[in-house]
Amino acid sequence: MATTTAAMSRRKKRRGLPVLSILSGALLAAAGAIFILELVQFSQQDNVLAPGVIVAGVDVSGLSERDAVLRWQNAFQQDVVLYYGESPIILKPSAVGFQVNSDTMLASALETSETTANFWSRFFNYLTGQPPGRSATINLAASYQESLLTDFLLDIADRYDRPAGQPGYDVVTLTVYEGVTGSQLDVEAAKRLINTALYDPVNRVVNLPIGDSAQSRPNLTTLRQLIVDYLDSEGFIYDAQGSIASIFIMDLQTGEEINLLGDVAMTAASTTKVPIMIDFYRVNEDQPTPDEAYILANSLLCSRNSSSNTLIQLIGGGDQFNGLTSITQTLQQIGTGNTFLIAPYTEGVAGQQLGAIARPRTQPNANFNTDPDPFNQTTAEDLGTMFAMIYDCANYGSGLMTIYENGEFTQRECRQMLELMSANDLQRLLQGGLPMETRISHKNGWLGGTVGDAGIVYSPNGRNYVISVFLWEDTEFQDFERLWPLVEGISRATWNYFNPDQPLLVPRDDLPRTAQDCEGNYLPPAGQVNLDDIWSWREGLP
Repeated sequence: MATTTAAMSRRKKRRGLPVLSILSGALLAAAGAIFILELVQFSQQDNVLAPGVIVAGVDVSGLSERDAVLRWQNAFQQDVVLYYGESPIILKPSAVGFQVNSDTMLASALETSETTANFWSRFFNYLTGQPPGRSATINLAASYQESLLTDFLLDIADRYDRPAGQPGYDVVTLTVYEGVTGSQLDVEAAKRLINTALYDPVNRVVNLPIGDSAQSRPNLTTLRQLIVDYLDSEGFIYDAQGSIASIFIMDLQTGEEINLLGDVAMTAASTTKVPIMIDFYRVNEDQPTPDEAYILANSLLCSRNSSSNTLIQLIGGGDQFNGLTSITQTLQQIGTGNTFLIAPYTEGVAGQQLGAIARPRTQPNANFNTDPDPFNQTTAEDLGTMFAMIYDCANYGSGLMTIYENGEFTQRECRQMLELMSANDLQRLLQGGLPMETRISHKNGWLGGTVGDAGIVYSPNGRNYVISVFLWEDTEFQDFERLWPLVEGISRATWNYFNPDQPLLVPRDDLPRTAQDCEGNYLPPAGQVNLDDIWSWREGLP
């Protein structure tokens, strides 16, 4: 018995501490502590936005809702600095009612950060290292009152804009020049730039768009006054009872015009050979034969009346009066109804058939009377309009081709008309007011106290223009040495306006006393009239 008791006592002494239980308990306690710590840490950052969240261009990654809203609101409350030239102007967003819709943007940001998902699901993602949401870019939701911005800019314009000086001209050099440059705020362009700055959290500086005032630049009104004053300085009153200047000028780029008594009826003389050519091409279905091309060249270049009458007969199918009727109807159709040719040209030969068709109804300016030829009349406006319609046909497929839509005219035919008239090298009148070698397609005419010339000038800078000039004096015999230089001065002033970089500052001193003879100088020989290249006959000649 004693032995058993002693053995039991030894076994009790050998039983040690429950290490495993203690260790397990300790691990569980540590795990619990870590869980609680992680839970506390997660709870503290549960309401922050996910990494990579950009709201209205502002990085709000990891920020609380409150801090995120403050950050983007601070960005868009910054002043916008405007510069009018070198002068800074402060625009406070509140001045135009700028407001950021933070509620809308915050809701979108929170949605990407999964703050609305189940708490324990988010906690699980946190424990397993998964990102709390996804990166995202949220657009700015904001607005302002455009009317307030407009008022703000108009006030700037009132305070900072400067008026321009008026453009001017020099009657001696026949040039125009700009006035003192003014400044003018482009309000609409400024609104677009400021709109961009208001919606940008970083770049909030705007250089206001300021242009030169258009009032400082010469325009056709400036040229018109220059021409009037030039004529006055030469003792020619453009709207007197005994002298008339009738001028039509068109900018072929913009369509703008000068019409200085352009509707006064004038003796057309040889200028109505232009509508003869137009109607010849209208009725002629085929390309001109070599003989017809030579007749055209004699009519338009040498102004031979016999050649022009031959064209009239060809138009009328052998009957010159049918031809005159056709030409008159075409003039009415294309809108140049103050021009007519109702009798053949006088050839000065025995046995010529004379007579006339009925005169059409016209409506020229009734306030001025130049005693025009009762059988052959035009106006500067009508003749200039014809050239403009040929030009538009040749270059754009419009003009004459638009009026006659059944193929009566082609671009090639209109180009041939201009090409033919570009060889009219008489070296005086409109041509004498241009630099040497300038291309001009034109037709001239003079009779009694009237001289006229009209055509298209091709500027090197592309600013091509129509110019049609008629001068009349109440005299039986025309003073060529007085009137022709005036036409050339008007031509020179117009050239200088359209070509300010290449002005002709003084009258040319290389002009012949009168017009250069056509035959032997610029009339192509018979059989060598190339209407597509009118100067080709001179290839190889000195």
